Amino acid sequence: MKKWVKRIGIFGLGLLVAVTLTACGKQSSNSNKPQLKTSGTLTIGLEGTFAPYSYRENGKLTGFEVELGKAIAKKAGLKAKFVPTKWDSLIAGVGDRKFDVVLNDVTITKARQKHYDFATPYIYSKTVLITKKNNTDIKSIDDIKGKKIAVGTGTDNAVQAKKYGADILSSSQFSDTLALIEQGRAEGTLNSREAFLAYLKDNPKADLKYQVVPTSKVKAAKIAPLISKDNPGLKKKINKAIKELRADGTLKKLSNKYFTSDITEK
Repeated sequence: MKKWVKRIGIFGLGLLVAVTLTACGKQSSNSNKPQLKTSGTLTIGLEGTFAPYSYRENGKLTGFEVELGKAIAKKAGLKAKFVPTKWDSLIAGVGDRKFDVVLNDVTITKARQKHYDFATPYIYSKTVLITKKNNTDIKSIDDIKGKKIAVGTGTDNAVQAKKYGADILSSSQFSDTLALIEQGRAEGTLNSREAFLAYLKDNPKADLKYQVVPTSKVKAAKIAPLISKDNPGLKKKINKAIKELRADGTLKKLSNKYFTSDITEK
């Protein structure tokens, strides 16, 4: 009787081990498979109001990150679907499964890495300090202390402005921010050099000037696709796509088209 019980125990243990190993094998396999909101589609969150990254032209969504999103999806064998969303709820949308990835000039930060994951950077962006042409009070980023600086809530620009002691004025859209400066309601802003050069291209008579903030003061920002931490399969897909787009010259081509220079290399 004891031998029979012992045999049953050994058989049960062996079955448990087999089931466990099978489950682990499936889990490992699933970790390499992208988790998508819609099968066969890469759902991309962006603002759609921030030229030249993503904006509307004659009612059609276009821009650097729109074309990039389409190229990434194509390389991954997927269709691209864009979901325009306000900045305040854009990043949280990944956690809420409203979309699979965010392509919206999102900077990699330690704070964001605690809750989200990032794929390979596709932009290395330097910060510029923008003021009115006749402004003589702000000669460097050190001079923004106590000055009214307009920046988007929750952005890395807001973090830097606060670090240097600015009086923060919340402004979500870049064009509105620059209008506040020209109207004298704000004394300056911090933003990417690329975004401002693109704005000047379309608004050559703007009463604005800029200076590049030294990287010793504000490091060049690494801009990358933001995804969920529990979606390693999608991260691998996107990393592979960006690597191929860099190798075949697509990243450089899109950068020159929208920024007149290559901002995709370190």
